[in-house]
Amino acid sequence: MLINSLKISNLCIFSRKMSSTLQINLGLNLERKLPDTQIVILGRKKFLKGLEFEKNQLSKKFEPLVGNDLFKKAINQIETNGGSVPLYLDLAKIVSVSDDISRHNTPSNAYAITREVKAIKSIKGIKNLSILLYCDFSNIMASCAAIARAFPLFSLKTTKSGYESIEIELVLPNEEEKPTDSDIKFLQNLCTNIRECCRLVDTPADILHTEAFLDEALSQIEQTGKPVTKTIIKGEELKEKGFGGIYSVGRASLHPPIFACFSYIPEGKKDENSSSYALVGKGIVYDTGGLSLKGKTLMPTMKIDMAGAAGVLGAFCTLVKTGFNQPLHCLLCIAENHVSPTATRPDDIIKLLSGKTVEVNNTDAEGRLVLADGVFYAKEILKAKTIIDMATLTGFQPMTIGRFHAAILSNCEQLENECVIAGKKSGELVHPLPFSPELHFSDMSSKVADMKNACLGVSSGPPTALAGLFIGTQIDYGGRKNVAAAVENGGGGEGGNEEKNEETKIGADWLHIDMCGLTALEKWDGRATGYGVALLCSLLSKHVDVKIAK
Repeated sequence: MLINSLKISNLCIFSRKMSSTLQINLGLNLERKLPDTQIVILGRKKFLKGLEFEKNQLSKKFEPLVGNDLFKKAINQIETNGGSVPLYLDLAKIVSVSDDISRHNTPSNAYAITREVKAIKSIKGIKNLSILLYCDFSNIMASCAAIARAFPLFSLKTTKSGYESIEIELVLPNEEEKPTDSDIKFLQNLCTNIRECCRLVDTPADILHTEAFLDEALSQIEQTGKPVTKTIIKGEELKEKGFGGIYSVGRASLHPPIFACFSYIPEGKKDENSSSYALVGKGIVYDTGGLSLKGKTLMPTMKIDMAGAAGVLGAFCTLVKTGFNQPLHCLLCIAENHVSPTATRPDDIIKLLSGKTVEVNNTDAEGRLVLADGVFYAKEILKAKTIIDMATLTGFQPMTIGRFHAAILSNCEQLENECVIAGKKSGELVHPLPFSPELHFSDMSSKVADMKNACLGVSSGPPTALAGLFIGTQIDYGGRKNVAAAVENGGGGEGGNEEKNEETKIGADWLHIDMCGLTALEKWDGRATGYGVALLCSLLSKHVDVKIAK
């Protein structure tokens, strides 16, 4: 085991050494210029059309290889729908993204930014890349995140290629507001953790097995430099302590299933009146489907099934390092869904941490089982006021919402709306599913247990929503007992009947994020996107003193 651990550690170190660094600076860095540095001017068309070569010392990045006339000619060639225009061979170019943005897209046009940056070709012998990002203040976060995910860290190629150093040079054309040092530090942490999230998701399960994932999480937590309490339960101890979901999914693997909880409690915030948050992530390091085995075309890429856990880990580390001012918990539900004589069978009945029993009719619907234990722990043990779980949960998600929006489900309309806004702000889009358990959850009924874990027939509810409801029912959807009665009686809030509706109060706001189709986009290059880190940081930004995230 020691030899195996050393091998894993060495491979991870090797993959980092073969990768590039990414730095964010405010303003132009005149030390990085042609011909020693490849330069890309990037921005929305409305900002690039008005660029002046001699203004703000821009010309010093290009002269004498590029002059004012050539620069003006290139600017005039910018197309309405975006694209790239060369300035000097492949060493310098202007890349524009379209201003034409629909209401369900992000104002930053972040996906277009990532697409265009991924299309940049590195040049042999050139180790430095400078991206001059022309952007308004409100879209800096989404734009930097979009650039960061275009440069993956993980590679075990034996020949080194690409850049050693990438620098984003922020230029605000309107200069109405400038990022502070705290803003830049936050952006740096955010982009670092997005790339680290991508690295974990890209790493295959022979390297990143369950225990290696835990080691990675512990290492990243340590690097925050903050006091974080750790609770680790694994293997047979999970069974003994009632974590029936995580244990049943992971017991067939050579590597034990693990529940890891990391808690950051700022000084003076231990009282029950604090706005405590729990981020719960699905960490299936590899999903064969179990005995409900995936086919030969569906199983490849299933190393990405831990992307939800990688995303909440990245967000947790970013927020904690930035100075999150409320209790924040990160819960990782880690397992490998494997096949062996000890694997859970279809027809088995398991008991979850909530005490509810589940007839397993599909072992390939395992993510909801591990998250069921995680969200229950968050509500009943941690007493979290807001619980957010994130997972590559269902293959139906991209069919339901598409591959550019994650599907969200919530018991709280305000939290749902805040998440939609955070998606547009961060560049990581979401779209709501219908929250109607009284209409849909009967699809999961069982004759021999409290529920089944999947609906294998015709369903009345969207399959992606049903999967989310399975998780939510473990915590009684946050504690909302009788929505209809609450509405009829004026609710439990201001103007409502407090005594009459005591049972309708919500014990916790709950949000479920299914980002299955966004973890890796094949239409780009199939590499991990780091989805969720920026979204969660934006969603919880009211608790950090960083204006650029709000």
